[in-house]
Amino acid sequence: MIRVLSLLLATLLFSVPAVFAEEKEAYTEVPNDKVCMVNDKFMAEDQIPVPFEGKTYYGCCEMCVTKLQGDVTARTAIDPLTGKSVDKASAYIVMKPDKKVLYFTSKDTFAEYTKNSVKKIN
Repeated sequence: MIRVLSLLLATLLFSVPAVFAEEKEAYTEVPNDKVCMVNDKFMAEDQIPVPFEGKTYYGCCEMCVTKLQGDVTARTAIDPLTGKSVDKASAYIVMKPDKKVLYFTSKDTFAEYTKNSVKKIN
């Protein structure tokens, strides 16, 4: 019986054109103070505030604090939709399922990104 069902399933799978399902990646808005902005990762607890030129960045350890104070590349990211540089202190931040974060110039930019980030699966 199982063999018959397996053969029937295989016949259906190979005789019908591939069907694509839409699946959106799940994102969660996260507060800046819960993100290590050096590791670009959601940490689920308050991070160390790093004031710099009137803005506040966050790091998980003293090494990250030092990097945020001295390295402009640690304080900026690229908006995945527009390709523009975004200041992490003022970015709209979302977390992916793997706890990594993305930085957007605005909530509207993020909304446009998710509208266009549908992936096709077989």
